[in-house]
Amino acid sequence: MNKKVIVITTGGTIEMSQANEAEGIRIQDQHTLQKTLPLLNQYANVEMEHLFNLPSPHITPAEMAQIARRVEKYLDREEVKGAVITHGTDTLEETAYFLDLVLPKNKPVVVTGAMRSHNELGADGPYNLVNAVRVASHNNADRKGTLVVFNDEIHSARTVTKTHSSNIATFQSPGLGPMGVITKKNVIFYREALYEKQLPLNTPSHQVALIKTAAGMDDSIIEWAIAQKMGGIVIEALGQGNVPPMMLPGIRKALAQRIPIVLVSRCFNGTVLDTYGYEGGGKQLKEMGIIFSNGINGQKARIKLMLALEMTTDRQRLEAYFHM
Repeated sequence: MNKKVIVITTGGTIEMSQANEAEGIRIQDQHTLQKTLPLLNQYANVEMEHLFNLPSPHITPAEMAQIARRVEKYLDREEVKGAVITHGTDTLEETAYFLDLVLPKNKPVVVTGAMRSHNELGADGPYNLVNAVRVASHNNADRKGTLVVFNDEIHSARTVTKTHSSNIATFQSPGLGPMGVITKKNVIFYREALYEKQLPLNTPSHQVALIKTAAGMDDSIIEWAIAQKMGGIVIEALGQGNVPPMMLPGIRKALAQRIPIVLVSRCFNGTVLDTYGYEGGGKQLKEMGIIFSNGINGQKARIKLMLALEMTTDRQRLEAYFHM
């Protein structure tokens, strides 16, 4: 019970309430979660900081870096066992992955939130927060990287994604399932985390375009990204990593201008491979110099590329970051 856990609040539905249907769900008192402290203190010695109060669509990589610096500062304190961050769900997986890439893995960092505001029937925020504190204070959570706790499940930041717009069981790890579960009496882990190469904690200064591929697309969006002087491009390709051939002129132009392109699949299971040799196929894209990702989704590949670009613009060095 003497384990110290820091809770950092950043906003989101977990701190919102609905006055009436006409007004919708809105940000209210930023100290809403302060009322949960007596409950949280049953499981750990909790210290709470209200960093900011933003809906998650307002979160940018600059705020992610700010969160990471605060977490890093707290975890440097010897008496602190772990940290919990409350966050809106729309971009929660991106912030969690950012933290996983830049923070040391020795102490638990847990991200949680809510799908229902605190005055809605069946509000899940306080329950998720209690479970997040329980995980952050648990010895078995050490050295597992940043975790996401929702709906009695523990997920790795690398694999988790939001799968439903409103269901409280929205966070899932496709193909793998949760790393562990929280029962009424215990915290149970089923598998270990897959470590990725840690990146330095910087505030990203490069914009990266995320382009989703669909049937019959041409290269006009890629041309736009080039004109906007994007630092990089992530393409969510079809299947195992294939694009419509009309996209190729823009891809060639971007690569010629030394704009790095990272390829992921728009499928939520599987990875991209240099399998198909036809025009626009993965084999051709690989030979052109596109960087194939390591199974992460498009939004996470964008975060990783933004952080990696703070270190280098060299294609080979960037590719090494995407090979774990």
